Amino acid sequence: MTVLHTFAPMAAELPPNTVLSSVESDLADNHVAAPKGVDQEKLAAIVAEARSEGIPLSVVVVPGNPGHDSSLRDLATEVGESTEGTVAVFSDDWIGTHSDSISRVRLEWAEDGAKYKGNHPEVAVRAFVDRLEQPEGVSWGLITGILLTLTALVIAGLYVVKVRRGPDVDAAPAELDSTR
Repeated sequence: MTVLHTFAPMAAELPPNTVLSSVESDLADNHVAAPKGVDQEKLAAIVAEARSEGIPLSVVVVPGNPGHDSSLRDLATEVGESTEGTVAVFSDDWIGTHSDSISRVRLEWAEDGAKYKGNHPEVAVRAFVDRLEQPEGVSWGLITGILLTLTALVIAGLYVVKVRRGPDVDAAPAELDSTR
């Protein structure tokens, strides 16, 4: 394996039978792109609700499952280059996302609730949106700041104890040896 093979970005692989321009044009009217047979009205209602809650969501549904679930994220990234907000691409069992406003950690957490819903994109989209609408339970930045502050206080406290203890105990026997 060469260094270039390891560190060079791979070309985006879109799901089979997916044409990017047709997906983008289908998203233009109601922020939903889905194949025939999928109820776009239900999906559009869920997307409109998410948008009213401040989540700029666009949903793409692809039929079946692609060979690799990473192609769903590739499609979401490609669509996200021309669409602002969050793009979620759903297959029967998987989901791929891209967002310019929501962290990857939060997206993946929301993805977990939307996976493996079978050929029921309405259920998957609802689960995804419900998780995104939930407030974050833990502020990891706040916890990190508190831990760093406590660590600095412990180190400062240990330094104060060392300074108050006085001269080094090991230095006293050396002084006795020099007087002899």
